[in-house]
Amino acid sequence: MPRPADLALGAALAALVLIGGVLAVGPPGPSGPLDLGAIALAVTAGAAVALRQRFPVACLLIVNIATVAWFHLDYHGRLITIAPLIGCYTLAAHRGPKAGVLGGLFTAAVTVLAVRLALNGQWFGDQVFNAVPLEAAATALGAAVHSHRAFAAGARDRAERIAQARSDQTRRQAAEERLEIARELHDVFGHTMAAISVQAGVAVHVMRRRPEQAAEALNTIKRISDESLAEVQVLLGAMRTPDLRTATGGLAKLDKLLDTAGVKVDLVVRGEDQTVPVAVDLAAYRIIQESLTNVRRHARASHVRLELTYGDVLEIVVKDDGEPGEVPTTIGGHGIDGMRARAEKLGGTLTAGRVEDGFEVRCALPVKNLAAEKETP
Repeated sequence: MPRPADLALGAALAALVLIGGVLAVGPPGPSGPLDLGAIALAVTAGAAVALRQRFPVACLLIVNIATVAWFHLDYHGRLITIAPLIGCYTLAAHRGPKAGVLGGLFTAAVTVLAVRLALNGQWFGDQVFNAVPLEAAATALGAAVHSHRAFAAGARDRAERIAQARSDQTRRQAAEERLEIARELHDVFGHTMAAISVQAGVAVHVMRRRPEQAAEALNTIKRISDESLAEVQVLLGAMRTPDLRTATGGLAKLDKLLDTAGVKVDLVVRGEDQTVPVAVDLAAYRIIQESLTNVRRHARASHVRLELTYGDVLEIVVKDDGEPGEVPTTIGGHGIDGMRARAEKLGGTLTAGRVEDGFEVRCALPVKNLAAEKETP
C-alpha cells in the first residue's frame, strides 16, 4: 500500500496535468482537446508516481511512456513532463547514483525523441536544452539524497556498534567489580574470623584460672566483630559508588590490624615519602591482612616480620617463622592467588613460598606510575 504522501503526490500530479490542460495553463504546447485518453494518461502517470517508492524503475518507464503518448496525441500543456522529473529523482534516491544516471540518460533520450518525432522540433533545439538540464538536476538531487541516507545509516550503525561496545565494557567492569568485592569480603571475613578464633581460644584456655583475661579476650572479640561489621557495611555501601577503591581499609589502619593479628608482628618501615595512591594503599593493606590471616590459618608461627619500603615502588615483605603447613593457594580471588591478582591489577608482582626458616610473601606495587596516570588529564 503506498504511503499517504505518495498517494497525495500522484493525485496532485494527475489533477495538475488535467486542470492545466483544461484551463490552458502552463507552457504552450500541443493544443488538442482533452478526452478520455488524456484522463487515462494523467491518471496512469499519477498512479506510477504514487507507487514510485516500491517500483522506481517501473515508475520511470511508465511516466516516460505516458509523456511521449501525451505529446503524440497532441494534448494541451507540458505539465506532464513533471512526471519524468519525479521518476528520475526517485530512481536515483532509492537505487543510487549509478541507477540514477542510467535512468536520467534514458529519460533524456526519450525527451529528444519526443521533441523530434512528436513535436516536430529539432534534435538538439531549445526544447531539448530546456528539458535535459532539469532531468539532470532531478537525478543529481536524488543521488544526493541517497548518499545522505547512506551516510545517516552508516552513522546509526557506528553509533549502535559504539553503544554495544560500551555496553560490553560496562558488563566487563561490573564483573571485575564483583570479583573485587568478593576479594574484599573474603579479606574482611577471613581476617575477622581468624582473629575471633584466636581470642576465643585464649578465653577458653584461661576462663577458669584467669577470668579477667578471658573477659578481656571476649571484649576483644566484641570489638573485632563490631569493627568488622562496620567495615562490611562501608564495603557494601561502596558497591553503589563508581570506584571501589574508596572502600574501607588502608595503611592508616595498619596499627589496628597488627593489634588483632593474634601473633607478634615486628614492623619495619623504610623510606621518607610514605604517600601512595589510594589503589596502592588499599591493595597493600589487603595483602598484609590476607598474609597475616594465612599465618594464623596455615602456620604455627610465633613471630612475623613485616617490612614496608616506600619509594617509586612500595615493597611489602611478610615473613613468619612457622612450620610448613597447608599453602593457601585457593583460586577464585582468595588466598595467594587473590593477593597476586590484586598486585598484578596495579602492575605489580607478588611471590609467596617457603624459605629456609618459615614462609614469606614478597610484593612490589608501583607508586610513581599510578600517581602520574592520575595527574594526567
